[in-house]
Amino acid sequence: MIDELKQHEPFRRSVRAWLHDNLPSDWQSLMRGASEEEHHAFQKLWFTKMREGGFVAPHWPKAWGGGGMSFAEQIVLYEELARAGAPRLVVYFISLHHVPATLLEWGTEAQRARHLPAILTGDEIWCQGFSEPNAGSDLAALRTKAVREGDHYIVNGQKIWSSHAQHARYCLLLARTDQTAPKHKGISYFILDLETPGVTRKPIKQLTGGTHFSELFFDDVRIPAENLVGGEHNGWAVAQATLASERGLTALEFAERMGVAFGLLLADAKAPTSAGKRLIDDDEIRRLLVGIHTRIMALRVLINEMLTRVLNHQGTGTEPSIIKVYHSELLRDFTSLGVRMGGVHAQYVGEVLMGGGYESGYWMHDYLYSWACTIAGGSNEIQRNIIAERALGLPREPKLALA
Repeated sequence: MIDELKQHEPFRRSVRAWLHDNLPSDWQSLMRGASEEEHHAFQKLWFTKMREGGFVAPHWPKAWGGGGMSFAEQIVLYEELARAGAPRLVVYFISLHHVPATLLEWGTEAQRARHLPAILTGDEIWCQGFSEPNAGSDLAALRTKAVREGDHYIVNGQKIWSSHAQHARYCLLLARTDQTAPKHKGISYFILDLETPGVTRKPIKQLTGGTHFSELFFDDVRIPAENLVGGEHNGWAVAQATLASERGLTALEFAERMGVAFGLLLADAKAPTSAGKRLIDDDEIRRLLVGIHTRIMALRVLINEMLTRVLNHQGTGTEPSIIKVYHSELLRDFTSLGVRMGGVHAQYVGEVLMGGGYESGYWMHDYLYSWACTIAGGSNEIQRNIIAERALGLPREPKLALA
């Protein structure tokens, strides 16, 4: 992959120059303890700056206002954003990635024209209504119903773990439209305006103290038939385009950010403590640091191999699942080491809204948040099943009858 990126060195230098001129150096300290309103205002500000720089939607076609960048250029961009410690647009992630991936492949021209330009203004925030109680890992077991009545669908049910739903205007919604069909066949995909009567949002308090997720309740919610995406009962196929957008460059950015954070952790280990000693002189701490560093390098190799396959149009197979498991468990161990090295001062969770994972400045907060990464985007247990069945060719374990 290195050879493919060398030709984009002028672009890399231009991104670095732009970040030097536009990245707020104190943004992390400003966001610690910020209110939700202040956090969203900052996200909108950074979104606007990124859009003005031509970087907010590099993967979108130019015809729809995006950067139209090649995959290699996108790799360079995300590498530089991560290495500079630029804010992640966490509030706009669904809007910028899941929505275009879905509508550009399955949406109607009217749906694209209505929503894609509006997203690029920064005013249209989206969430995702997929998971339900008892239908998270087994998504196809969802029970939210949508019944056709004239030119509308009447929706009843519940969703859970919808990121930023309390601030979103629209939702990518999966609902069952055929109760008699096999569970993967009777699902349809909708665009839902969350200001429709009958929609209730309930933020979920997390272990970190934040409310990143919400529950959504639907009581006789009317969705216009024109908001159906990809045809009736075809929602499972449409959802695959949505879910596929989570992989690839997102993993690259996370790996690069972890590398930056490791440098900070290493600097702390080399600094004298209040007792005049250095943590890095402790054999156990040094062994753990070496182990984490080695695993970060291995993660980069895995991601490099996957992205090389994409650049060569060879597909990805089960690499995204392997990387997801490897990264999330490395993140957990990495942040745990940060807590251990930080001592009593690292026990503070902190009040942050920027997400989590080695960027909040609070090791305990990031450690607690890291456990969510073993579930989000498909739990690690499900990813291991995918690896076992598709990569290793292992058979499914038969279900045991209960006595």
